[in-house]
Amino acid sequence: MGAIRSSEEKLVEEGLITAEQLNQARAEAARKGQSVRQALVSLGAIDPKALAHWLSRELNLPQVELKTYLVDTQVVDLIPEALARKHRVIPLFKVGSALTVATADPLNLAALDDLRLKSGLNVEPVVATDEEIGQALEEYYGAKGRWDEMVSHLTQERLGMATGAEPELAKLKGLVEEPPIVRLVNLLLADAIHCRASDIHLEPERELLKVRFRVDGLLRESSALPKHLESAVISRIKILASLDIAERRKPQDGRFRVSMEGHEVDLRVSVMPAIDGETVVLRLLDASGLQLDLNQLGMEPELLARYQTLLKRPWGILLVTGPTGSGKTTTLYASLATLNAGQQNIVTIEDPVEYRLKGIRQIPINPAVGLTFASGLRSILRQDPDVILVGEIRDRETAETAVQAALTGHLVLSTLHTNDAPTAITRLIDMGMEPFLVASSVIGVAAQRLVRTVCPECKAPRKGCRKCGNTGYKGRIGVFELMVMNDELGRLTVAKAPTDQLRACACRSGMRLLREDGMLRASSGLTTPEEVLRVT
Repeated sequence: MGAIRSSEEKLVEEGLITAEQLNQARAEAARKGQSVRQALVSLGAIDPKALAHWLSRELNLPQVELKTYLVDTQVVDLIPEALARKHRVIPLFKVGSALTVATADPLNLAALDDLRLKSGLNVEPVVATDEEIGQALEEYYGAKGRWDEMVSHLTQERLGMATGAEPELAKLKGLVEEPPIVRLVNLLLADAIHCRASDIHLEPERELLKVRFRVDGLLRESSALPKHLESAVISRIKILASLDIAERRKPQDGRFRVSMEGHEVDLRVSVMPAIDGETVVLRLLDASGLQLDLNQLGMEPELLARYQTLLKRPWGILLVTGPTGSGKTTTLYASLATLNAGQQNIVTIEDPVEYRLKGIRQIPINPAVGLTFASGLRSILRQDPDVILVGEIRDRETAETAVQAALTGHLVLSTLHTNDAPTAITRLIDMGMEPFLVASSVIGVAAQRLVRTVCPECKAPRKGCRKCGNTGYKGRIGVFELMVMNDELGRLTVAKAPTDQLRACACRSGMRLLREDGMLRASSGLTTPEEVLRVT
């Protein structure tokens, strides 16, 4: 009791409570059989958030916001419901033999010992408020169960909805905060993160709400939801993304952040009205999975060396091309990480900023206030930059400003939506750029695709297992072609030579085509010829 008493008395010493309030809480705790800290909160002597923050600081323990946390049901199963409710704890994640649990009372050593004995794991506490713990207990245990089991229990009658009717707005606002709906959406997000999905698609149809995950570049069917849950589920996502649940006629965009298994995931939300309801697409951005090492992107050693040589150039435009979802942003961010040694001023302008990079100034465009790629780039030039990343060259104005930046001594990295490297040259000219300016400013163009890699668990003797969703593939790696500008390519550019002539010249200079690079990966067993043909 000495450690507990001294901690409570420190609250008095630091002016968070009075001595009289502490005495009242001790009497209340003895009468009700609760801890003194619980009594302090129930008596209103201290705000629960202030107490949680104080405990976190005093005990040097992390503090978590449970409303932004997703917990896998397999982790929930590690602590029986009766034990979780008895000690008011929520299991968060398991790493090796360590189980991290959220508690409002990390000084309750007897409870932690009980959890260790029952789970057989080393229990490590983090701090949350008691109110959050109570809500999470209802969320994870009161509505416990896998997807199909939960959906089967969420009938219209149980939700208080008239059969076949859309819930009224007032009813909907209450419904989206109910534990069953909260838990259902959390489970949806947790399943997507576990599957390594990059996107979640909620697609309304006449009789149901179809759910699909994009995994390794391909959409994969998930469990559908009954139509009567559509409004509640979509409205819950809107609430999380700070969108208007009453607005169903206009497109809306928002974002929110959740935590799962010790890392944070940003979700960008796009809502679009459609015939049978609102279509929702969530883009999952997991910074912990962002690969910022050029050596790990899949470039062959010779190509990597040539690309790194381009990054060492003091000025010029280096383009990365490919369709949406081909990994261009990852390659550019990894390039910036290589350059970010603290001796250069690196500035980006993006739409939007997908991942935050330490030590780099990142600017999101905002057309509503006149901040476009072109105007932002002009302003950046007054910020004394050494390296500039322009998220995308979309128009002549942005292209002209990028060329001006390159020719005045800046290294400019950017992207174009072209299918291969040589086409980037003709695309810039088609935008209205003078060929001689393109030839003198562009130093290189990398084109890329992402191919799925063979699942290491089931690549022999047969394909398909539980870990890869029975696809035979797990994860992706880049395939590349790199065109380095030289005198001959420059002359062809000035002469407005067609793309096939540029391509032939680049190949004579050592460029390996995307398909050739992919087939090298297939011959080494990393991927398959069918996968290479699919993406190239």
